[in-house]
Amino acid sequence: MPRIPYLQTGDRVALAAPARAVTPEEMAPAIATLQAWGLQVVVPEGLYERDGQLAGDDRHRAALMQSLLDDPCIAAIVCVRGGYGTVRIVDRLDFSRFAEHPKWIVGYSDVTVLHCHIQATLGLPTLHATMPVNFPTDGSPCPATESMRRALFGKPQDISWDSRTLDRRGDAKGVAVGGNLSILYSLLGSRSQVDTRGKILLIEDLDEYLYHIDRMMQALKRAGMLDGLAGLVVGALSDMHDNSTPWGHTAEEIVAETVADYDYPVAFDAPIGHIGTANQALTMGMPLTLTVDHKGEKRIHMP
Repeated sequence: MPRIPYLQTGDRVALAAPARAVTPEEMAPAIATLQAWGLQVVVPEGLYERDGQLAGDDRHRAALMQSLLDDPCIAAIVCVRGGYGTVRIVDRLDFSRFAEHPKWIVGYSDVTVLHCHIQATLGLPTLHATMPVNFPTDGSPCPATESMRRALFGKPQDISWDSRTLDRRGDAKGVAVGGNLSILYSLLGSRSQVDTRGKILLIEDLDEYLYHIDRMMQALKRAGMLDGLAGLVVGALSDMHDNSTPWGHTAEEIVAETVADYDYPVAFDAPIGHIGTANQALTMGMPLTLTVDHKGEKRIHMP
């Protein structure tokens, strides 16, 4: 069992907006789905505030998040969407009561700030998973929401997908850390920078220029974050851009080149990240196994 209880029917889960704003209409399908799972959904006052792109100014978003972190009656905080903004409030948050009564923090993309900060400072597990803004509008189940549900309710999970040329075979055991590559890059040198040694590192990203993927990978390498990994999982590198003078390599090739000097297993194209309803949940900070085998298959097993 993790140090955070898995969810049970009747538990209260709260929606939080630490980054970009959402509307009630965008949240309605997710609220209905969470309720169908037997959960009580807490929609805090002020969830739908807006300040430009953000869900209210920094003080507002931090205060809302703090109230949820401190509430011992809430079993999970589900971040409603990513975008940008969590890094602006993380240092305003006090995690002392959260540490006494921990709960699941759920999300991906910009929520990587919270995954890493909690790993770096408390060593507690979190859930890298889809968010309410991505739930199917018709309320139908999909791989992303079903994966999230199974993880939150403590059901064993396997993620399997096909091999590709750039993979490096091998087996790894360790806890998963990481998330969005741009966020990992932005946290370098801060107290939220996660220790990756002996861990299985996840990276994924969206809407970046190829040269910037190279810049971020080089920065992680120089910071020692690619040294001593148990394994590397490369999720979706979606909607990449190039300059008028092409960089000359794909995002996946850039990653492969950067880690070529290491000998740990590397698994490309994991169905994790910015891939809509296919985004699989991955429990961060808990032991799992990664297999990149000789039969053309890759697998992550979460007990």
